[in-house]
Amino acid sequence: MSEEQDAIDERIQDAGERGDLDELRRLADAGSSDAADQLIETATELGALDELRRLAALGNRDAADQLAELTEE
Repeated sequence: MSEEQDAIDERIQDAGERGDLDELRRLADAGSSDAADQLIETATELGALDELRRLAALGNRDAADQLAELTEE
């Protein structure tokens, strides 16, 4: 793994721990699938339905599934 990838992974982890959806969104939009996964996980934990809706509208199946689960309750 490259140093650059290590730095990105660290940013993803830190943003996830802080609940920083904006940072995770930036990293995901830059092409990081790990950031996209963390964004969905963090948005789900925070109940950030608008973020999950945005991701689902972009075609993210995992976000759509999480949104369905959260709105069933």
